[in-house]
Amino acid sequence: MELEGQWWKGQLAADIHQALRYKELKLPSYKGQSPQLNLRRYFADLIAIVSNRFRLCPAARHLAVYLLDLFMDRYDISIQQLHVVALSCLLLASKFEEKEDSVPKLEQLNSLGCMTNMSLVLTKQNLLHMELLLLETFQWNLCLPTAAHFIDYYLSIAVHESDLHDGWPMVCLEKTKLYMAKYADYFLEVSLQDHAFLNYAPSLVAAACVASSRIILRLSPTWPVRLHRLTAYSWDFLLPCIERLLVQ
Repeated sequence: MELEGQWWKGQLAADIHQALRYKELKLPSYKGQSPQLNLRRYFADLIAIVSNRFRLCPAARHLAVYLLDLFMDRYDISIQQLHVVALSCLLLASKFEEKEDSVPKLEQLNSLGCMTNMSLVLTKQNLLHMELLLLETFQWNLCLPTAAHFIDYYLSIAVHESDLHDGWPMVCLEKTKLYMAKYADYFLEVSLQDHAFLNYAPSLVAAACVASSRIILRLSPTWPVRLHRLTAYSWDFLLPCIERLLVQ
């Protein structure tokens, strides 16, 4: 998203958040009509595995899966070609979200175990051709907000010293914040595994990840006024997405 590092801590955080909320209103429609929809989970997991292997940021991983979802939704693609599409989505997303030296190299991708197991060899020409097709499909616009783009802003106030834990005052604020970040990251990854989460706005998914984490951590009130105001989502509005996250 070409955002400054840790933008949620800066003076322009509220303005950037509003800009992201405006952009999500203009996201492409998703119909869930891919003939290969049953393979979607496998390729989302593949992107996550490769992303973790190269320690790419969550924003790159989520953007890559989102690009894959949109592309699969529009085309009937062979399984062999889907591997190239998925990895091209990850490369494009990492080029957009990461610094240049963090972007995976062709030889590194080809050396991965998942590639050698399938006897799949990527070529520079194939990847460039696929990247160009992807860019043309999205009209050269990769500025597409995902839940990962919102989560840190919401996490910035997800835990407060006024919160109660099991009805008692909090013993260790910093430790609770660490657990909150871990659970929110877990639920964020859960949201990648099911295309049904594309029915919700990315900011809503991010807010639901925070709310689900507060439930697991037994914090009260479950959805405090400060989070309602920051996210502009009420508890009732979040509940369907929260329930889906908790039963995955």
